[in-house]
Amino acid sequence: MKRILVTGGAGFIGSHLCERLLDQGHEVLCVDNFYTGARRNVAHLLANSNFELMRHDVTFPLFVEVDEIYNLACPASPIHYQYDPVQTTKTSVHGAINMLGLAKRRRAKIFQASTSEVYGDPTVHPQPEEYWGNVNPIGFRSCYDEGKRCAETLFFDYHRQHKVRIKVARIFNTYGPRMHPNDGRVVSNFIVQALKGEPITLYGDGLQTRSFCFVDDLVEGFLRLMDTGDEVTGPINLGNPGEFTMRELAEKVVELTGTGSDIEHRPLPQDDPKQRQPNIDKAREVLGWQPTIQLEEGLRKTIAYFDGLLSGPAAA
Repeated sequence: MKRILVTGGAGFIGSHLCERLLDQGHEVLCVDNFYTGARRNVAHLLANSNFELMRHDVTFPLFVEVDEIYNLACPASPIHYQYDPVQTTKTSVHGAINMLGLAKRRRAKIFQASTSEVYGDPTVHPQPEEYWGNVNPIGFRSCYDEGKRCAETLFFDYHRQHKVRIKVARIFNTYGPRMHPNDGRVVSNFIVQALKGEPITLYGDGLQTRSFCFVDDLVEGFLRLMDTGDEVTGPINLGNPGEFTMRELAEKVVELTGTGSDIEHRPLPQDDPKQRQPNIDKAREVLGWQPTIQLEEGLRKTIAYFDGLLSGPAAA
């Protein structure tokens, strides 16, 4: 049994990770400031004696005794991270410094949830880990993109300078139950709009592409990366290489929800990437990992969750 800290543990991905760690028999300290996380995401875990929930902001130091740290704390959707961009940057940068400081003091292994956004609007497709990216450093998305890039820098400098044991994963578009219904990300947007019978908003011509990974597959990748030897630091891409246009996704959501929602076009936001697809050769080789849940199966589970949420939180 290990004592494991999960920052952002009441969020969409964090809550699923907490579940898996508890299932493995570990003690889990879930830390969240509830900016985008929600107590309801982990309410079913509170009765577990190995689970502890703490309200805390990672921009402030944390003094606890742990064996491993998963640093997931940071708003991940444009609507949320652009609402307070200075705080978003602080969460990525100060949060990384504080968690790395804790890992250094406790000699704990630490995992950083980085993002495919470090590649920006890529000129290389699909994106391998060796690609340095094409990021606008002064755009509306840069608080998140550059914050995560700086966090990666800090992780590797702490590794080189202080011998901290690090694991860095670059997460591509992820979806599944417990996504925030108003986070502005495309899967939740499309599903909620379809279930409400509203027009589905498609930005640009709808031909921009994304690759969607179901949350259960992603968490499996986290666990496998954390269990590798100290010589494996990453960064390692974790995502589903299956590529879909936004129009294909919208049409699939309409089909699976059985609604008659029309598709409504709107202007493409600034710096919105035209293509995003992971090269997961390294994940396959080093972790023996690749996604197993296909888009239609994952969408059905996600639609069922949102259908329950719209009917009432208890149903979800």
